[in-house]
Amino acid sequence: MLNTTLKNVRLILASGSPRRQQFFNDLDLTFEVRLKDIDEVYPQHLQGVEITNYLAELKANAFEGELNEDDLLITSDTLVWLNNKALGKPKDYEDAVTILKTLSNTTHEVITSVCFKSFYKTETIYEVTKVTFNELSEDSIRYYLDQYQPFDKAGAYGIQEWIGLIGITKIEGSYTNVVGLPTEKVYQYLSKYQL
Repeated sequence: MLNTTLKNVRLILASGSPRRQQFFNDLDLTFEVRLKDIDEVYPQHLQGVEITNYLAELKANAFEGELNEDDLLITSDTLVWLNNKALGKPKDYEDAVTILKTLSNTTHEVITSVCFKSFYKTETIYEVTKVTFNELSEDSIRYYLDQYQPFDKAGAYGIQEWIGLIGITKIEGSYTNVVGLPTEKVYQYLSKYQL
């Protein structure tokens, strides 16, 4: 449906995430994937959504000067926010264990920012979802890490995987945001997009 609205726009998704690419396919969008290796470092004073906005825009700005007039580049960044601290992707197996123990029996926020960059302008939107885990045993944490190896995921988990099925008791807000992209907000933005 959006392909009609966007018939004169070339969508570029700058994300290696298979989940984000699948969402774009599921939204019936025609797009190409273009990747750049970005050092995801942000100023330490930034908090919560400021971090994801900064990183999504940092990824988009790497394409400065490369976009044509009909291009629309989309980048995004997701993090898990707990007790005023960002939990990104785990450094290694033991870091993933530590992160999941921290999330056990608490409510955290999953924040995703999506940056839309064209030849003419840059705009960023974001979504915040609250996720509550019940108590996770060390055995269940290690089983999950051994079986699913979620080391490319913020917060060391995928809500759509085993740990989400057995551990999440409550979610407030967008489910797709927790998977990695607030699809309803992206869809709304694209449906109103004009060159």
